[in-house]
Amino acid sequence: MPKPDGISLPLSALPSSEISGIADPNVVQAVQVARLYYQQGLTTDAIARELGLSRPRVSRLLTLARRTGLVEIRIHDPQDHPQHLEAHLRERWPAVHPQVVSLPPACSQATRMERVTQAAAHWLGTQLRPRMTLGIAWGNTLDAVSRALTPRPLPDTQFVQLNGSASAFDFSSGFVTDTLLRFARAFGGRAHLFPVPTFFDDPLTKKAMWRERSVQHILDLQQQTDMVVFSVGSLNAATPSHVHTGGYLDSADLLQMAEQGVVGDIATVFYRADGSAKGVSINARSSGPDLSCIQQHPFSVCIVADPGKAAALHAALEGGLARTLIVDETTARAVLELETKEPVRGGKG
Repeated sequence: MPKPDGISLPLSALPSSEISGIADPNVVQAVQVARLYYQQGLTTDAIARELGLSRPRVSRLLTLARRTGLVEIRIHDPQDHPQHLEAHLRERWPAVHPQVVSLPPACSQATRMERVTQAAAHWLGTQLRPRMTLGIAWGNTLDAVSRALTPRPLPDTQFVQLNGSASAFDFSSGFVTDTLLRFARAFGGRAHLFPVPTFFDDPLTKKAMWRERSVQHILDLQQQTDMVVFSVGSLNAATPSHVHTGGYLDSADLLQMAEQGVVGDIATVFYRADGSAKGVSINARSSGPDLSCIQQHPFSVCIVADPGKAAALHAALEGGLARTLIVDETTARAVLELETKEPVRGGKG
């Protein structure tokens, strides 16, 4: 199995102390084989002889190491446009750690979504650890990420829904519940659903509901999350946001938000071009978390695959609402162009 030319292959295997605690001998052996192959440059034949394995067994272990994220392959290309875009994003928003996903020329929105959600699913697979609690804001993007996850058992992981989803549409479609359940099944964890309306008719009803013990349990879990994962919503998205197509908002809501300068939302909590949410009326009825909690969270992950969301993403970055950003190169360039008002080099359009 020859190594690809011109590719840097850093081994992102687990630390030795963590490997020793893993019961699965296949994982331990996969790490051992990967180290010999990628770090020491041994051939599969040489590894087979050294470890007393068959050559097909060595090949299967290398495949296991790549598939489960023990090995991460990075292509270091001096002409790589996404790296330039990442540098521009870091320069403008130093607190953000961006990963810009490259795209084929003139790709469709479906391809863009597929590339970004596959990258995000792989990244999550390398970051999640046993006993972590992950907060998930549902939507089209996270639904696609949930379908791209590679199963990997992580004991005692928990996945908690960040905003309610109760509506006639979701009760019949299972859209939100299926997303959470896919995450839980992929990692052998537990899903905690949030069975309250996305938007309450009256803020007083929300306050009363928040006093219920079953709801308080979910709210407490949301406060204990080790990571929160979300996309941004926008009326200008190429694929309309689920919250805009699922019967959650009426024309009066949309008119009021436009008058209040709303450009996007995170977990159905709406914000303006500067990332501020204070004074946006509908947020008093929203089941989503206060955006100050997202802003202060040490591990907030935003995933975006749609240049139609550029203004919403720009506002989120302005408001400090993401620490990690996984985004396609076209959307990244569109966000940067909102800063400069001029074309930004990098990306394929």
